[in-house]
Amino acid sequence: MESNSNNPQAKTVLVTGATSGIGKATAKYFAKKGYNVILTGRRAEQLELAKNKLNTKYGAKVQTLCFDITDRQACEKAVNSLEGGWEIIDILINNAGGARGLEPIQEGRTEDWEYMIDANVKGLLYMSRLISPGMVKRGKGHIINICSTAGHEVYPNGAVYCATKHAVDALTKGMRHDLFRHGIRVSQISPGMVEDTEFSLRRFGGDEEKAKIYEDVTPLNAKDVAELIFLLLPDPGMSMCRIFW
Repeated sequence: MESNSNNPQAKTVLVTGATSGIGKATAKYFAKKGYNVILTGRRAEQLELAKNKLNTKYGAKVQTLCFDITDRQACEKAVNSLEGGWEIIDILINNAGGARGLEPIQEGRTEDWEYMIDANVKGLLYMSRLISPGMVKRGKGHIINICSTAGHEVYPNGAVYCATKHAVDALTKGMRHDLFRHGIRVSQISPGMVEDTEFSLRRFGGDEEKAKIYEDVTPLNAKDVAELIFLLLPDPGMSMCRIFW
């Protein structure tokens, strides 16, 4: 069993949206590599289940925060509750978000639009605003935003989702300008179709038949994306940092 339980030098990573998909796979990958992990999400039972699995299998130190990323006050309350060293976050992975609906703009549901803007853009901003000051104070840290191929191109019936992911791309670039001078790295990953997630199921309101969109393609796996995220980190064994912007 790989363990970080006796490693006082272990860095701490906070992963938003860690109860499923890319977030869950990423939390597992970092725990396996010896990181302390803070799992966040809306489902308390799933968070505790994931915590117990990571602790049992890898001996990882795991903290959970249950809150809705779209609620600014809930984000503040959760982050401000961290203590005992957990408040020192070395890596923030802004993964939480998702899509709702797949209609042309003239038929779109405003409640779906509001959710995507709140989750994909405002949630990322809330967490970055809460955690980046500590990184600035310490003069180090790394923020990794999970974007999408939809943040670089658009497709029919996905105007608002694509717009929110274009915003993530712009925010990543802008954050990098603001934080680079303080020794903080800002990166992003832009995956396309990824299986082993709840993305399509949520997009179609839980309709499992409509969510079967990967049957004629070979998509990425959530674990593939987790491995790519880990590759964004500098390699301590190299004299030059290996960073993918």
